Amino acid sequence: MIQTDNRSHRSILKELARIAMTSRGLLPDFSPEAIAELDLLKPDSLLTGKIRDQRYMCWCSIDNHDSRDLDQLTVAEALPDGFNRLLVAIADVDTLVRKGSAIDQHARQNTTSIYTTAEVFPMLPERLSTDLTSLNYHCERMALVVDMTISKEGEMIRSDVYRALVRSRAKLDYITVGAWIEGDEPVPLEISRVAGLADNIKLQDTIAVQMKKLRHSMGALDFESRESTPVFEGDMILELRETQRTRARDIIEEFMICTNEATATFLADKKFPTFRRIVKNPKRWTRICEIASESGVSLPIEPNSKALQEFMAAAKKNDPDNFPDLSLSIIKLLGPGEYAIGFPEETSEGHFGLAVRNYSHSTAPNRRYPDLITHRLLKSAIEAKEVPYTHDELESLALHCTQKEDDAKKVERQVSKSAAALVLEHHIGEEYDAIVTGAAEKGTWVRIQHPHIEGRIISGAEGLDVGLKIRVQLVATDIENGYIDFKKVES
Repeated sequence: MIQTDNRSHRSILKELARIAMTSRGLLPDFSPEAIAELDLLKPDSLLTGKIRDQRYMCWCSIDNHDSRDLDQLTVAEALPDGFNRLLVAIADVDTLVRKGSAIDQHARQNTTSIYTTAEVFPMLPERLSTDLTSLNYHCERMALVVDMTISKEGEMIRSDVYRALVRSRAKLDYITVGAWIEGDEPVPLEISRVAGLADNIKLQDTIAVQMKKLRHSMGALDFESRESTPVFEGDMILELRETQRTRARDIIEEFMICTNEATATFLADKKFPTFRRIVKNPKRWTRICEIASESGVSLPIEPNSKALQEFMAAAKKNDPDNFPDLSLSIIKLLGPGEYAIGFPEETSEGHFGLAVRNYSHSTAPNRRYPDLITHRLLKSAIEAKEVPYTHDELESLALHCTQKEDDAKKVERQVSKSAAALVLEHHIGEEYDAIVTGAAEKGTWVRIQHPHIEGRIISGAEGLDVGLKIRVQLVATDIENGYIDFKKVES
């Protein structure tokens, strides 16, 4: 049992994060062998093979304001035929993180960076992820470039993947760029001081809007979430603040979806296996149909993403205030994503939520191990080499990455709930509006509205199902285990 009295919130949460990681087979620290490898890395000596020089292009990064592990740069170009050219540069992590190295073994075990409330546990040592392999401002970096031609309707007409040398002209963040694009703020200084960058980002925004409209017409689902993030004052949590959604984030999300589809297609065309991200048809489709019927909408008996998207689009238009609650219910009922291998000449499952057949994580190799695997496959395909993994190895990695991603999310949720418990421990007995987010044999969970925190119903859970709105009372908190307990309040 950890001691919480007279300790800072940050130190408590850091200790809890390490305990939670270790209990799930995740490594909080790098091995001495991995640290020793860092001193042996010589980036300049690894610029080999056929590499294009694209340092002249108007590349920029758009990410969270405090992000230091920058995986992508983007740039766009208007073509004479009314089409647009979109390029996404992705950090070439494999150039320095060789398969089987001590650093690679750590990344392979954890499979992802773990973002807890008080501390980030990076998948790669920070000297790599925030420096040598990060696409930092004004730094020349190796990258895998996905070069796409996009129609006026937002459809990807053709694409290619190749290696290139790039240089970022600006480090931008979602909130600042979003406020400018949406017309609330003047052009940011970081944009105005680079000739042509303002027009380029506006073109990127136009392309992203076209892409999103087309995807939704094909059945891709549009969600809107409400999340609360702890705000620290020194080492103590001051409050839980709702995160902001901006159009700049939409730009990057649309481009990453398109890029991940392009990389999977590239590998399939080269007759290479693909390390796919899939979301199967929802097992709880019947409950989704029940939620739709409560609004007077009849969905097909069999899962249909296009029909579901049409229902959600109408719901967002008719009741925007309650749309985040609907989104949360549908997300919970769709079920989690997982990794699977698509082998040449085999039919593979697609991504139900995105309404795409070929989809492979490839845009965040500093943060996700599946992306690093995909990069190794891509580079081998580009250079006409043998597949760098056996079939059995890929199958084993897909299962491992799915399991460890689930473990990492559980750690992040547990520490997030511990942080919430620190905030709520003095609010025992207070009542809140809530929505049911989970209902199974192991328990029933709800998320309260203000602040947006999830906890378990320990009394009055009979008959509750996902999507129902109820009134609850906070009855207990457990900081060490991240428990927040409610009971249903009868009307």
